[in-house]
Amino acid sequence: MANHKSALKRIRSNETKRLRNRYQHKTTRNAIKRLREAEKKEAETLYPSVVSMIDKLAKNNIIHDNKASNLKSKLAKHVAAL
Repeated sequence: MANHKSALKRIRSNETKRLRNRYQHKTTRNAIKRLREAEKKEAETLYPSVVSMIDKLAKNNIIHDNKASNLKSKLAKHVAAL
């Protein structure tokens, strides 16, 4: 177990950040699934918000920048093909 006050605080803050990252990541994954299942009109309206969510994950290092780019590219191709 931790021996310093700062280490105890680090444990608490890491757990808080982990839960927040998990929530944001899961929410984005669900939004991506909704976009893939949507019809053309709905998909076009969802696309900008989903891309924004992906960009925020990449900015906060929850997902890698290249993964974000790949996801956005695949989603753009999917929406264009509808």
